[in-house]
Amino acid sequence: MLKTVPELLSELGAAIRDRRIAQGLSQEVAASRAGIGLRTLRRLERDGQATTATLANVAIVLRCEQGLEGLFPLPPASSLDELLKRQAQAAPVRRQRAPRRPRP
Repeated sequence: MLKTVPELLSELGAAIRDRRIAQGLSQEVAASRAGIGLRTLRRLERDGQATTATLANVAIVLRCEQGLEGLFPLPPASSLDELLKRQAQAAPVRRQRAPRRPRP
């Protein structure tokens, strides 16, 4: 079943609160470490309302920033050509060395 935006935000706030409590952090300490105001953290935990920067800061404090990276994954490749193209784009760029000059 699809959830409404308020439902999603409420669940996000509850998950943040539960994780903070599980780590033994008070709201004051978590807010301070995240570099945000106490009222901002309280609003985030209560309503799920925050900027993406605030959410990222809190995720780092709660050691779950890896979850943010997977929030919007690319859809599966629709063809082998598309898969190869994605792999080529993700591969690190290798610099070619200039040929060495012979020593005198």
